[in-house]
Amino acid sequence: MIRHLPNLLSGLRLLAAPFTAWLILESHDSAALAVFAGAGLSDGLDGYIARAWHVTSRFGAWLDPAADRLLMLLCFAALLVVGATPMWLVALVVARDTGIAAGWALIKLLGLPVTIRPLLLGKASTMVQILYILTVLLLLALDLDAPRLAQAAAWACGIFAILSAAAYAWVFLRRILAGRPFAS
Repeated sequence: MIRHLPNLLSGLRLLAAPFTAWLILESHDSAALAVFAGAGLSDGLDGYIARAWHVTSRFGAWLDPAADRLLMLLCFAALLVVGATPMWLVALVVARDTGIAAGWALIKLLGLPVTIRPLLLGKASTMVQILYILTVLLLLALDLDAPRLAQAAAWACGIFAILSAAAYAWVFLRRILAGRPFAS
């Protein structure tokens, strides 16, 4: 059973993504916060279980980041629709993720051997995105108006998205020009 637990948790996070977005759109802010926080905790838990009990899999290596990205993107989109996050930030996050996906696709098209490993800056960017969404959902759930906090959180999230995108672009470009496999 423990062997399948990381993938089960990632699968539940994948299902939580549209549910959380729906809760945001329907103004069930406290419920959205609870589901998002639970999904965030499951992300750490599935990785810990996979590493601690050596139950990693190729499918899990794909499912975990896919669930993370879907959760982030749907929450950002829903927060944009309800007017709780700025368009420029959503555009940055989407552009970063699209650029990373396009980079991997280009590497595959060129037939270069690829080892997929997220960069530390990419992980940091995802963590800042999680904290940003948690902050916005907490403000919504508590019906608090804190524009300076929200703006500072948005800027931090945007800066990390830009730095992460630049780091991935540098790695992709360097590897494409060298024709070598990826490793972080």
